[in-house]
Amino acid sequence: MEGSIWSLIPPLLALVMVILTRRVLLSLGIGIIVGAIMLNDFAILESIKHVAELVGAIFVTEGAINDWELFIIFFLLLLGMMAALMTRSGGTRAFGDWAVRKVKTRVGAQLLAFWLGIIVFIDDYFNSLTVGNVSRPLTDRHRVSRAKLAYIVDSTSAPICVISPISSWGAYIITIIAGILATHGVTQYGGLQAFIMMVPMNLYAIVAIGLVFAVAWYNLDVGAMKIHETKAVETGELLDAAKGPAPGEQDQVKVVKQGRVSDLILPIVALVIGTVTFMITTGIQGTEGTVTILSIFENTDVARALVYGGLIGFIVALVLNLVKGANGLGGSLWAGIKSMLPAIYILIFAWTLIGIIDGLGTGGYLASLVDGRIPPMLLPAILFLIAGVTAFSTGTSWGTFGILLPIAGEMAAVIDVTMILPMLAAVLAGAIFGDHCSPISDTTILSSTGAGSHHIDHVITQLPYAILSAVISFIAFLALGMTNSVLIGLAVAIGLLVLSVIILKRIAADKQPVSS
Repeated sequence: MEGSIWSLIPPLLALVMVILTRRVLLSLGIGIIVGAIMLNDFAILESIKHVAELVGAIFVTEGAINDWELFIIFFLLLLGMMAALMTRSGGTRAFGDWAVRKVKTRVGAQLLAFWLGIIVFIDDYFNSLTVGNVSRPLTDRHRVSRAKLAYIVDSTSAPICVISPISSWGAYIITIIAGILATHGVTQYGGLQAFIMMVPMNLYAIVAIGLVFAVAWYNLDVGAMKIHETKAVETGELLDAAKGPAPGEQDQVKVVKQGRVSDLILPIVALVIGTVTFMITTGIQGTEGTVTILSIFENTDVARALVYGGLIGFIVALVLNLVKGANGLGGSLWAGIKSMLPAIYILIFAWTLIGIIDGLGTGGYLASLVDGRIPPMLLPAILFLIAGVTAFSTGTSWGTFGILLPIAGEMAAVIDVTMILPMLAAVLAGAIFGDHCSPISDTTILSSTGAGSHHIDHVITQLPYAILSAVISFIAFLALGMTNSVLIGLAVAIGLLVLSVIILKRIAADKQPVSS
């Protein structure tokens, strides 16, 4: 069953179960069990042992601790405690009061989250968690649903990171591209120049960002998003209480005194400065030879920097709380830890399912679907779809880059080397699309956490917008491939985006409008 169409069963089953049951852990668990049974020829005991080994491998492999996974979990716990401390000190409430006076509309609250998502382009994990936590007090006051905030956060984080050369994503992609170009003797441009030239070809990222802005500006709420937004405006219910507390919730934390805006701003500033500083420091330490901006971001240890930055932010928040007294401090810290446990459980299940999928060879099977029988003009659009399905099925855009970018480069070198950049760009765009649709994607999970949204609500409400952006991008990639013109492909994408926004406005106008 490895490396065949059957390898698609576990991820697809998990998605179907998520949609039908709305229970994320149950759905991921079923996907894990079915995948393990497939991998072990239906031997139950061996399957159980395999799953246990995969869970253990998340934390320790061959006697060595897996820094990345553990650091991400530590960062989530630090962020939960830091958020609880900011709530306890009154900083969150004070910021909400201040922001409501400055940002007087729901549209303004959503646009603030959008622009923060654009500005924080260094790393998607950092973006998802920080922007969600900073924006939440304001969007809550303006009765913006948590699902809407999660969509804004998720659909700006990865798209902006994938087109920014000065980011952890940019450095990773540039490194891969440089190797592909060198392998195939393409010398007219280097990795960085090629990356910059590919930015206007990354049509999904551009369309997704444009659609987020339009959705926020015009209140283009459709499907499940419309239900969440209408309920938020009419009743003040920002998320479905029947599903229990969402990741990141701090409702159990009691405010000790009237807080100040600085009680929230100072820990966040410390977190940002600390994280960026350690990203640069670890990048310099990991660079052999000449140190450049690109080499720093190529060799930075993002997870370690997040933990160190989170620790600094936590210490600042703790000091601000101690000056107001220690009564109830332990309870607040425990509430902060508990608020992040749902997200950590989902991450562990998702990482386990990704291990199952890797064993089944799902990514390799999907990559094998692209062969020399496809007309060259269709290759960008086909690669976009294949990358989307791969990222959706595996839950990792970076893994998709690693699998499909070399294949796309090889195909272009054999068929038409002038198509190498559009084909590489199509892989990048498709990977982001699949990442946005996948319930097992790290960034999807962390966007839910940062926004304080139930994960399933975020997946379901984002899906229509991601699919619309993908349809627009697919047609635009067809135009790009047929004309070999970046400008035409980009013009088609922007034209279809504008047309879609006009249609969505009319659909929204036919229904009960949401107050702005």
